[in-house]
Amino acid sequence: MTTTAERPRDTPPARPRPAAAGDGTAEEQAGEAVMGLDMVLVDAARGPLRRMVPPVRTLAALGTSLARRPDAVGGRLKELAEEVGRIAAGRSEIAPSPKDRRFADPAWSGNPLLKRTMQAHIAAARAAVGLVDDADLDWQDDERIRFALTNVVDALAPSNVPFLNPLALKAAIDTGGRNVVTGLRRLVSDVVSPPRVPSMVEPDAFTVGEDLAVTPGAVVLRTDVFELIQYRPTTETVRSVPLVMVPPTINKYYITDLAPGRSIVEHYVAAGQQVFMISWRNPDERHAEWDLDTYGQAVLEAVDAAERITGSEQVALQAFCSGGIITAMVLAHLAATGRLGQVAAASFAVTVLDWARAGTVSALMDPEAVQEATEKSRRKGYLDGAMLAEVFAWLRPNDLVWNYWVNNYLQGKPPAAFDILYWNADTTRMTAGLHRDFIEVAVGNSLTEPGGATMLGTPVDLSAVDVDAYVTAGIADHLCPWQACYRTTQLLGGDTRFVLSTNGHIASLVNPPGNPKSTFQVAPETPADPERWLASAHKEKGSWWPDFMAWLGERAGEEVPAPTTLGSAELPVLGDAPGTYVFDK
Repeated sequence: MTTTAERPRDTPPARPRPAAAGDGTAEEQAGEAVMGLDMVLVDAARGPLRRMVPPVRTLAALGTSLARRPDAVGGRLKELAEEVGRIAAGRSEIAPSPKDRRFADPAWSGNPLLKRTMQAHIAAARAAVGLVDDADLDWQDDERIRFALTNVVDALAPSNVPFLNPLALKAAIDTGGRNVVTGLRRLVSDVVSPPRVPSMVEPDAFTVGEDLAVTPGAVVLRTDVFELIQYRPTTETVRSVPLVMVPPTINKYYITDLAPGRSIVEHYVAAGQQVFMISWRNPDERHAEWDLDTYGQAVLEAVDAAERITGSEQVALQAFCSGGIITAMVLAHLAATGRLGQVAAASFAVTVLDWARAGTVSALMDPEAVQEATEKSRRKGYLDGAMLAEVFAWLRPNDLVWNYWVNNYLQGKPPAAFDILYWNADTTRMTAGLHRDFIEVAVGNSLTEPGGATMLGTPVDLSAVDVDAYVTAGIADHLCPWQACYRTTQLLGGDTRFVLSTNGHIASLVNPPGNPKSTFQVAPETPADPERWLASAHKEKGSWWPDFMAWLGERAGEEVPAPTTLGSAELPVLGDAPGTYVFDK
C-alpha cells in the first residue's frame, strides 16, 4: 500500500455537544465514551506527560493570541475574581449540571466547605475554557489545547481528593477503613502494567463464548490472518445474498455479538439475513510485515468463501471503524479490476475515510508523533492494544479515568459489569505494517484523492465505487465527529443513505431495538454540506438496526430456503463459533 496525497489543513467542523458527565448510570456514560482503539494509533508512542502537554508551537500560538486580546483576558480574570468573592461570601449561584455525577452527593451542596470548593473549581474551569474560546487558534491548535485543558481541569476536580469526596469518607466510615486498603491494592494492580488507568471492568466479569459472542455458528475458514464464522439461520427462509461483516483490527469482533438481546449479529440472523463474520487473529512480532494489502486480501478471501458456501454470485459488506478503511480500499480494488459486481451493497459504521478536520485524534497527529509511533511499532513488530487503551482513556478522563478512580480506589468498590467495557478492555495487537499504513492513510488523507493510495497494486479511487452504501455515525461521537463520517457519502460513487444515530462512537452501534431513548436521523438527500443534511433530516424513533435490515433486504436478493447445514463440502465446519482466534491473548 502506498500513499501520495498531502493532508489539508482547514477550519474545524461544528463541535457536537458531548453528553454531560454522568448522563445515565456511570457505566452507561462510560459506554458512551468508548470508541474503537484503532482511532488513536499515533499518540500511543508517547509517554503520559508528553501526550498531555501540547507542542511548544501550540502553546506559543495560544500565548500570542491572548497577548493580542488583553481586554478579553482582563475581562475573564475580572469575572473570575468577582465570582470567587461571591463564592467566599456564600452568595454564588454557580452549580454543576444536574447530570454531573461527580457532585451528585447531597454533601456537595449541603456542606459549606464542600460547596465552596466545588464552586471554585467550576468557576476556574469556566474561566480557563473561556480564555481558549477567546483565542483565535487554528483548529488543530484549538483541539490540542482543549485536550490538555480538559485533562488538567478534570484531574483537579475536588471529587478526586480522598478527604474531600463524601463518597470516600462514607465508605471509610462504613467499612472501618477497609476501603482504603482495598483501593490501594487495586491501584497497585492497575499501575504495574498497561493500560495504567483504573480498571473499568473486572477481568472475570464475562466469559466469551458463554456470556458474549454466543450467537450459534461455526468456523468455516481459517487462515493465518483470520477465521470466518458462518452463523446458523433461525428463520425458514433467508436472503440469497450473504452479508460479510468486517470488524475493527485492534479490538475483537464480538462488539457485534455482545450479550443476547444486545447482539447486532443476533438481530440480523433473526431478520432472515445470512451472516458471515471475520474474526481477526491477534498478531505478534512474527507478523510484523502484515499490512493493508494483507488485510485487504483477507477480506477478498472471506468474500470468496461466503460466495462458495452460499452459491451466491454476490455478497454485501458491512465494516466497522478501521475495518471500513480496509473495506473501502478493497471495493476500490474490485472496481479497478472489473469485479465490483461481486458486491451488492456496502455499509460503513463509524468509519472515517476523510481525515481532514476529524476531531481530537486527527489534531494530535503532528509529524513528530507520527515518526515516533511508526518507529516504536517497527522496533517491536506490533502496536500493543493495551497502550492504545491507556491513550484512549485520557481522551475522556471524567468518564474513563476519574469515575473509576473514585469507585475503585476511593470507595474500594469493584467496577460494575458492562459488556461494552469488557470488550473495550479485551485488546489485541496491530502489526507494524498495518499500523504504518493506517497512519499514512490518515496523515496523508490519501483516500480523498483518486490514486492517492493503492490496494493490492491497484490505485484507490473511491468515486469508482458505485454500489449503494449505508453509512452510520453517532451524533455524540466527540472523537470521530459525525461530520467526518458523513463525508464518506461524498467520496463514494453510488447512492448513499446516511444515518445519524444517538449516542457516541461504539454506543451508537450497540443500539438494540426496545430502548425508548434511542432515535436516529435520516434525510432523502446527501448534499456536500453535512449541516445542510442535518437541517433537512427527520428523526425516527428506535434503533437503526431494523432500518438497515429493511435497506439491505432490498439489495440482498430473493428469499430462499435457509440452509440446514453450515459450511460446504469444499469448506467444511472447522469448529463452533466463536472460534479460536477470539481467545488469543
